[in-house]
Amino acid sequence: MTDHEAICLKVKDVMIDELMLDETPEEIDSEAGLIGPDSLGLDSVDALQLVVALEKHFGLKVADEEAARTVLASVSAIATAVEAHQAGSVGS
Repeated sequence: MTDHEAICLKVKDVMIDELMLDETPEEIDSEAGLIGPDSLGLDSVDALQLVVALEKHFGLKVADEEAARTVLASVSAIATAVEAHQAGSVGS
């Protein structure tokens, strides 16, 4: 399992716990959209809870609505943002 896959799995676990989803990690497609039609079906309240959970669990701050659209596009996009945050934090 790659680091990216491991982070995706952790993100899925966080989503299931924090958003009280009925899905298992295996049922959530890492590349599928999270919000909107043909997606996991999260709404704006879920998105806000997820932003708070990402800061709590990964230290990842989502600065604004535009950043949220990019970061919350999919589990894989979240994992990429977490990886970038962790890489930037190493030298700090």
